[in-house]
Amino acid sequence: MSNRAIAIMVFVLIAATGYLLVMGDGDIDMGGEKHGAEALHVDDKKPAAPAPTASPTAEAVKK
Repeated sequence: MSNRAIAIMVFVLIAATGYLLVMGDGDIDMGGEKHGAEALHVDDKKPAAPAPTASPTAEAVKK
């Protein structure tokens, strides 16, 4: 490929990428890491593990 063909292809790809970013409905936030009230943290709540029960042999060893 010639240098001119490569330059045209790069220009077309840049133009297509710019068009998709401008016309897309996505909410692109390039502001970096957020802190404070604007930060959205969603923690998955896991159910508490049940307390372990003592086995009959463990009680017999204690006595």
